[in-house]
Amino acid sequence: MNVLSKIFFTSMLLLNTNAIFASDNNKAPSNVQIDNVNVSVVGTWSMLSQYKQFERPFWDETITENSNGAVIADVKGFNEMGLKGSEVVRLMKSGVIDFGSTVLGYLAADNPKNEAIDLAGLSPNIETAKIVSDAYKTELSELYNKTYDIKLLGLWPYSAQVLFCNVPITGLLDLKGKKIRTSNRTLAEFVGALGGVGVTMSFGEVVQSLQKGVVDCAITGSMSGYNAKWHEVTTHLYTLPLGWANVMHAVSNKAWNKLPKATKDYIEQEINGLESDIWKGAALETEQGIACNTGHGKCQSGEPASLILVEYTEGESMLLDNILSDHVLPLWAERCGKPCTNKWNETIGKAIGKDIDTK
Repeated sequence: MNVLSKIFFTSMLLLNTNAIFASDNNKAPSNVQIDNVNVSVVGTWSMLSQYKQFERPFWDETITENSNGAVIADVKGFNEMGLKGSEVVRLMKSGVIDFGSTVLGYLAADNPKNEAIDLAGLSPNIETAKIVSDAYKTELSELYNKTYDIKLLGLWPYSAQVLFCNVPITGLLDLKGKKIRTSNRTLAEFVGALGGVGVTMSFGEVVQSLQKGVVDCAITGSMSGYNAKWHEVTTHLYTLPLGWANVMHAVSNKAWNKLPKATKDYIEQEINGLESDIWKGAALETEQGIACNTGHGKCQSGEPASLILVEYTEGESMLLDNILSDHVLPLWAERCGKPCTNKWNETIGKAIGKDIDTK
């Protein structure tokens, strides 16, 4: 089975597996009666499809329509505000904004627990990514409440994080000696285990860096890369999922505590539906991202590009798992500490059958 068939099968399976993604309460009653409230919202990268297709329509339209006009939001992507992402939680903590989203990897410097659900190679498919996210949600909720004085409302992924290169590659072993843009420390450690050099830079810097040869390859979501026109500065797309760039969505406790219970219940119900929709969308976007970047499959999001499609083998899937076990997990456990690692084993490890040695 080739990579597109694998991903298409996974996407269809997910869309028909209510136990994984379904939200029983993602539709608000048409006669909902709650107090009028205006809220400020900071979403993720505004040029990407997650914001365009899910976050912005949700806050601009859905949340207002389903509340009969009671909840009105002013939403902007964090990049539209001149932010890089990590500032969002601090702005919520200070009460400058009410609701906000950011990529968990942008918060890794604050606490290694922010890396726990998206360690490189941990979730080779979206089913596993959802299981991992659910298993650790309570731990992240407690962390955010304590550290930032915010309430976690949702966790969701981008499309699968894959490899765009402007040099020829045939597989993972070709990363040796290459400079690879990574968005977080765990991906850099993964690249380092293969003999490559991880270069951490923000999403907005990547196109220019690829053009100037600052990096040879870069890792991002398959659809995110297409939307940002990475196919114009690269030649090859390697499709083994290395991660999912999970996003957290939260609300300032200062703002939340001012809302009546009925309003809180309504907003949580609606965000549960948004979370479910984005998980489904990420599965489909992974497939679409590959089709649109390579022309293999039907691209429904614009003109298809013609990157060379590099399919992964079962042997490379095993190599990815070995690097996870021998390098990525031990390095993360070292910086997170024994109590943190024990909690990972009790939650994520138990859910997916992995264990980090803490002896």
